[in-house]
Amino acid sequence: MRLDILELLPCMIFRTVTRAAIVLAGLLLTPLGAQEPAPWRDRSPLDWGGVGRPVVLLSGLGNTAHVFDEFAPKLAVGFHVYGVTRRGFGASSIPTDGYNADRLGDDVLAVVESLKLKQPILAGHSVAGEELSSVGSRHPDRIAGLVYLEAGYSFAFDDGRGMTLEQYQEMLKRAPPLPEMKTSDRANFADFQAWMKHIGSVTIPEAELRESWIPAADGSVSGPRSPASVSEAIMAGYKKFVNVRAPALAIFAVPRDFGPWLFSNSDPASHAAAKAFSADFHDKMEQQAKAFEHGVPGARVVRLRNANHYVFLSNEAEVLQEMRAFAAALR
Repeated sequence: MRLDILELLPCMIFRTVTRAAIVLAGLLLTPLGAQEPAPWRDRSPLDWGGVGRPVVLLSGLGNTAHVFDEFAPKLAVGFHVYGVTRRGFGASSIPTDGYNADRLGDDVLAVVESLKLKQPILAGHSVAGEELSSVGSRHPDRIAGLVYLEAGYSFAFDDGRGMTLEQYQEMLKRAPPLPEMKTSDRANFADFQAWMKHIGSVTIPEAELRESWIPAADGSVSGPRSPASVSEAIMAGYKKFVNVRAPALAIFAVPRDFGPWLFSNSDPASHAAAKAFSADFHDKMEQQAKAFEHGVPGARVVRLRNANHYVFLSNEAEVLQEMRAFAAALR
């Protein structure tokens, strides 16, 4: 089970950029006598404040909590919003072990206890679904509810009726290749951010990119901060959850907007392959949404048409509306 199986487009970008970093490493060194750019300062806290029930945001694989920098302040109208970056990424420590699903769930509970949060809502993106389901299966009394932001995949719920990891892998083999990234696309973080938007349709916050990627001395983007072994360990720690006992809201991007890259090749055969890939992915995701809907008692499952995997960025208003309605119905 590999990193790119789960995240698909986001991690295909991660994989492509990582390979490019190796190839271009010699080109990213600062020329002798070059002036180093002024240090960048992160002005976004991971406690976004707000008054009301606490909400803890958990990022997807390869991301940090700064991926919510644009979304969280709006959610903080009516909630007190916190962000957690899991071990192995960003500014968090990178231990050699502790990456299995339940251990990562315990990390979340440790943060909740440390902050003395009472009955928080846990909201997670993508692979954070396994942390949500770990807590919701073992300690539903510690939380008020769970929000799966494009996170209700098989690592969050797998009763054998939805899309399996093996099916992800098979689909990935048929996915069109990403467009080539040029040296100029990583000249600085603004250019890197623009390239990622061109590929995936959404703007990833600058702080997220700087927390996830290493800047070279000349201001260009070098390799990822997190070693590949971390993501591999998380995949190796995969667990099948079938007994989620907390109130749940699951938002799926069905059908998904993969971004311009999917149909970037106008060759008829490539276009047909991309169309078949998109249709197959839609069918498998709908299958998973139905499995979640039927297998998690009382869960509200929402399908947002043509939304991005980063659904809280592509469909911010709808996600905020759904989360507020979900919270209002909780005890």
